[in-house]
Amino acid sequence: MPKRVFLAGASGVIGQRLIPRLVDAGYVVGGMTRSPGKTEMISQLGAEPVLCDVFDRGALTQAVRDFAPDVIINELTDLPDDLADIGAHAEMNARIRTEGNQNLIEAARKSGKPRILAQTVAWQLPDGPDAAAAAELERSVLAEEGVVLSYGQFYGPGTYHERDVPAPPRIQIDRAADRTVALLDAPSGVVVITD
Repeated sequence: MPKRVFLAGASGVIGQRLIPRLVDAGYVVGGMTRSPGKTEMISQLGAEPVLCDVFDRGALTQAVRDFAPDVIINELTDLPDDLADIGAHAEMNARIRTEGNQNLIEAARKSGKPRILAQTVAWQLPDGPDAAAAAELERSVLAEEGVVLSYGQFYGPGTYHERDVPAPPRIQIDRAADRTVALLDAPSGVVVITD
């Protein structure tokens, strides 16, 4: 039986790259998005679309139960399209890392305790809601014996750095996706994913 992977944030920049890699590796993928307009893209990439808002705890728990995953990958962020607007999204992104991540953990607990992998960043965030949220995400994932995916700044097609290479820590987006798939069975801990 192929393993089942529930991918939260499936329509995001790394989620879109993870789906075909996971499918090629033999996994059955449930790709979660809160945007009805993105379900067709998720389906075309090879995943079963799961339309759900991570902040609707009841619906999320039901969606995870229905899919019955062996692994949950949390690639959720709430970031703007333009890097210049990132500061205005700090509170929203912090909420997705705290409340959103906790809702995924609660759904996992009620669904046979699938393995959890969750993304964060490999650089020091300035004091504030984002830094506190990243620390809380790491603590809560490790408490579940999960894996924290500590990514460098993404660069390459579809990222904030399509044409330039940012300062370290950084990781090319396709390499980040390849490394993530390779970590599905990694022991619990924080894994830094950088060039």
